[in-house]
Amino acid sequence: MIRDIEYSVILFLSANHAVKAESILLKGGFLCKLIPVPRNISSDCGVCVRIPSAEKKQAIKVLTNSNIEFIKTENI
Repeated sequence: MIRDIEYSVILFLSANHAVKAESILLKGGFLCKLIPVPRNISSDCGVCVRIPSAEKKQAIKVLTNSNIEFIKTENI
């Protein structure tokens, strides 16, 4: 049986922060991917990190401990 995965996105101040965050999360074993920011979340051009919603709290903890600033998280 295939299970649908719910995702969240983490938005950052810059694309540079998003790239650094993705690198840190991948090294930490998280399933994450850089994607364009969904239009329904922001009309600004940019990228964000998509992660499974089940991993969101732990990912935020890792980013905070790594001094990676982010703007907010949203479920998609």
